[in-house]
Amino acid sequence: METAQNPHALKVAVIGGGIVGVSTAEWLRRDGHDVTIIDRGVRDRAASFGNGGILARCAVVPVVVPGIMMKAPGMLLSPDQPLFLRWSYLLKLLPWLLPYLASARREKVVEIAAGLAPLLTDSVDQHRALAEGTPAERWLVPGDYVYLYPDRATFEGDSFGWSLRRDHGIVGEELSGDQLRERDPALGQKYGFGYLLRDHGTITNPGRYIEDLYEWFVGQGGRTVEGEVRQVEPRPEGVRVHCDGHTIDADRAVIACGAWSRQLSEKIGHHPKLESERGYHIEFTGPSALPPCPYMVADAKFVATPMGANLRVAGIVEFGGLEAAASAGPLSLLTRGIRKIYPDFQYADKREWMGHRPATTDSLPVLGPSERHKDIYFAFGHHHIGLTAGPKSGRLLADMISGRHPNVDMSAYRMGRFDV
Repeated sequence: METAQNPHALKVAVIGGGIVGVSTAEWLRRDGHDVTIIDRGVRDRAASFGNGGILARCAVVPVVVPGIMMKAPGMLLSPDQPLFLRWSYLLKLLPWLLPYLASARREKVVEIAAGLAPLLTDSVDQHRALAEGTPAERWLVPGDYVYLYPDRATFEGDSFGWSLRRDHGIVGEELSGDQLRERDPALGQKYGFGYLLRDHGTITNPGRYIEDLYEWFVGQGGRTVEGEVRQVEPRPEGVRVHCDGHTIDADRAVIACGAWSRQLSEKIGHHPKLESERGYHIEFTGPSALPPCPYMVADAKFVATPMGANLRVAGIVEFGGLEAAASAGPLSLLTRGIRKIYPDFQYADKREWMGHRPATTDSLPVLGPSERHKDIYFAFGHHHIGLTAGPKSGRLLADMISGRHPNVDMSAYRMGRFDV
């Protein structure tokens, strides 16, 4: 895979080694720039490592939708609902939580979906373009995605979300309970209706996928520095990045460190409304059943994804900040959830994980240049869609830094929407 010869090559520092940061760095490298990824080296707590592995081009519907204000208190008080809160964190969360819940207005959700769609609907092609010819492509498996519902009436109760998806070209096929069990004989009786979406995809080992892209970037001449970035200092021309043991001068810098991006942004005068939306997974080895494709268990809001010979169940929303340890409740809920799908489920071993999704109050990422400092760019805040949208987001950043006009209206993603 050749690097473009670029007479206007820039030195670019990309802060963050998750899917968004690595994608941005690799597209910039292919444009002929001198690119350095700066990463803390502890990527297994990042959302890129622990996500559900699904390239969910259908994911244009945000978590908060009309009616959430009425449902949220009951969900928080029930151990069987996929929403958790560390109550000791509530006061810190409120300045973020109130505008987040306010974004559930119908007209706002329609607007959010329109902003998410350009980042998502061609995601499989974007991953192919990024991974083709690299060791990472072995983990990319195009295929189906099935939403499981107890019955058709429950599916029809999600009509608002499915109408939004149809508006953006996402249309599926109905499956009866018999058809579901014909495809997956181990499936229990709880789920009697499915909605099958074609042209999706799975990353069957997200952690290795990111590492393979990272190592490919290095092998093709990209640079890396390991350390905690303390400050991105704007200079009259270019930027200076201060991290543990290193000072790096660059023409441009990209802040792409997920849920940790707020602190760096605030130091240069921006105030993104960003929180950690803590997510969980359990990966089972030696499972007694594997779905034929990823499932979204719609009533329980988690996914079950075959990852080679393993099965990963992932999801849950918990608010508790960046510092607190994992909670027992979400993991217990996921364990109970898999047995709703497979009542006789057995396994040899399991690994539990908690990590941090970077969540903005309007469910849209921050992508593009700082309005205060022309040489600093942002690429964070992808909520549940980071893996899906990472390559497209990275390509859009590379276009802007390389002086090309993106073929997407970027105004929905500007940092300035939080600075008013």
